[in-house]
Amino acid sequence: MNFILPLFFGFISAVVGIIPPGLINMTAAKVNLKEGKRNAYWFVLGAVTIIFFQVYLAIFFARVINARPDIIILLREIGFVLFTLLTIYFLAVAKKPKIKKTKIKKKSQKKRFFLGMLLSALNFFPIPYYVFVSVTLSSYQLFSFLTSSVLVFVSGVVLGSALVFYFYISFFQKIESKADYLLKNMNKIIGSITGLISVVTLFNIVKYYWGF
Repeated sequence: MNFILPLFFGFISAVVGIIPPGLINMTAAKVNLKEGKRNAYWFVLGAVTIIFFQVYLAIFFARVINARPDIIILLREIGFVLFTLLTIYFLAVAKKPKIKKTKIKKKSQKKRFFLGMLLSALNFFPIPYYVFVSVTLSSYQLFSFLTSSVLVFVSGVVLGSALVFYFYISFFQKIESKADYLLKNMNKIIGSITGLISVVTLFNIVKYYWGF
């Protein structure tokens, strides 16, 4: 398979998944503001190290799932229920998130590296996300579970993740007001996304069982 495609899709999926303001990218930006770029880059290096292994683990699960069409159908049904519940929660139940002005004490580069690893390890979102991405791409013949293709895809994810983190580190002060706006409205944004996924998932379930 052409290595350009897995590299491209790995890069794009990482950018889409990480670019919304979150704990890791916001912490990277704050470390830069308080301690300088060197410590921020060590923090990012720790974060992407864990992301590398998370994506490999996700693709391992995706390879197993991809070989069992019955599991894919079951996951669609479970996913529809979960995403519907999440949509209801974020749009109707969840309270508006409060922006906390956290203080970051100056630490050594080694400690920042391990902090990046820790925060990234506590974030379980990448595993189901990349399972979904890789299975979906495989269904359209845009991704192969061959070792070489997987390695290139993971490399694309690492590059995309590093670029987004670099963006936050370099331009956070210019986008801080927009980031605050996104954080205040994060429930609506997430609820809208999960609602859209629920509709698409329901359509695929109906199409599978009734053939239209």
